[in-house]
Amino acid sequence: MVLRVGICVCLAILLLCKSVLAEERGPVTNLKIPRFVSLKAAKANVRRGPSLSHKIDWIYKKRHMPLEIYGEYENWRRVRDIDGAGGWVHYSLLSGVRTAIITVNMQPMTMRPDPESLIIARFEKDAIAELEKCDISWCQLEANGYKGWVPKDAIWGVYPREIKE
Repeated sequence: MVLRVGICVCLAILLLCKSVLAEERGPVTNLKIPRFVSLKAAKANVRRGPSLSHKIDWIYKKRHMPLEIYGEYENWRRVRDIDGAGGWVHYSLLSGVRTAIITVNMQPMTMRPDPESLIIARFEKDAIAELEKCDISWCQLEANGYKGWVPKDAIWGVYPREIKE
């Protein structure tokens, strides 16, 4: 009996921790952490720490690339890309406009969120599209003059359970 109570208490604590983590907010912006943004600039230095005095590890050169913010410090955002690589980027180089990267080569874009729907375009792997909205399984994207639906598991830049209106 004591073991069952202990297990129930542990489960309750885990659920509470999970809900608290799901609601984590950035100390600077009070926005949800982690969250996706996109690269506003055509070129952005990625630094080891949150200041101009920190060494530049590399440079992002793909405008509109989705990035995940997972830390904030003053005017700096700690980001990671699709490969998990990242560092600190000045907030002025980022945009709240949501984009996604296609992760499947020759990914069909359909007219409706249905695999049997009419295919209106195909996109190569690593193509970047603007994220319009998402339901639990599909996202509506816009790219190169095409607007349609792609399965959520074929893109990076949106969370698996995220709904975007």
